[in-house]
Amino acid sequence: MVELKPSGITATTTSVAIAGVVTALPATRIDNAYFDAKFGKTDVANVIKMIGVNERRRCGPGQTTGDLCSLAARELLSDLGWAPSDIQLLIFVSQTPDYAIPATACVIHAELGLPITCAAFDVNLGCSGYVYGLWMAAQLMQGGGIRKALLLVGDTTYFADESDRSTAMVFGDAGAATALEYRPGCPDWHFVLGSDGRGARNLIVPQSGTRQWLPDDPRMVGKDPTKLFMDGGEIFNFTLRSIPPLGKALFEYSGTSSESFDSFLFHQANLFMLDHLSKKMKLPRERVAINIDRFGNTSSASIPLLMCTDVADSLRSRSTRLAMFGFGVGYSWAAADIRCDPLPSARVVELSQ
Repeated sequence: MVELKPSGITATTTSVAIAGVVTALPATRIDNAYFDAKFGKTDVANVIKMIGVNERRRCGPGQTTGDLCSLAARELLSDLGWAPSDIQLLIFVSQTPDYAIPATACVIHAELGLPITCAAFDVNLGCSGYVYGLWMAAQLMQGGGIRKALLLVGDTTYFADESDRSTAMVFGDAGAATALEYRPGCPDWHFVLGSDGRGARNLIVPQSGTRQWLPDDPRMVGKDPTKLFMDGGEIFNFTLRSIPPLGKALFEYSGTSSESFDSFLFHQANLFMLDHLSKKMKLPRERVAINIDRFGNTSSASIPLLMCTDVADSLRSRSTRLAMFGFGVGYSWAAADIRCDPLPSARVVELSQ
């Protein structure tokens, strides 16, 4: 069932459950002292006060989003005792794929030894990508033709501009794998999803595809067009304008209130924004999971990383109801009401150098 609402489309999926989740992190840790020589201690302290990041992980030379997601998937299959031959669907969501051609999903398909009867494809989404990926996979699975699937999401700082304070200190690298299973009778999932492409220019790598776009935009003066450009003020305004109504729409659509949920999982954009959203949406602060201080903004992997860190004990030990909110680049946003039975796997693994 799909309907149109002011905050986006609403959709309900049935008979699909999360079976487990693993997030992979690079071994290299970057603390804030790393940036002192580049930007100065005072400027670093001012930026950190706003974004709230104390440490982030970065891939080593030659390591990619595909490496992180492939490791997470292998570990997850092992945890669950699933054979590669069980997997019938593989979705890879990222804005830093290993290749433009072929799809990174196909590369990982071979690395994992999945059968030729498994469909595999890429989706180009960032901060909202995990929730969009869950919706897409569940839509494809709810008919029962696909019994087991892997949703892989992740991003690295490949396009980060190390000379730009507004992005260099914010982002971290991570990749996650979520196992999905067809289970008739399990609780329905509820989604609200939307997008507004008019915000595309406010978070963009201008020269990263075939268009080689260099707009007549004064904000781009002195910027490297092959690196990430972010208009932080516009992104902040978009978030505060769009996400509180998104939460209201989710609660109304699923017939719930904020008291119905065990945890609220927001895309980890920056600490100031998360605190502001929590207050504006009147959420119980103790149920709003935050780990941006330890890992930075990991784009599409931020929500599953929360599941494998701050919410992992709950997910492993009891039934848990989660409200998920992904938002950012595009502009794109998505929210989900998802209930999980106790998971045998919800953990973090490390990709060695």
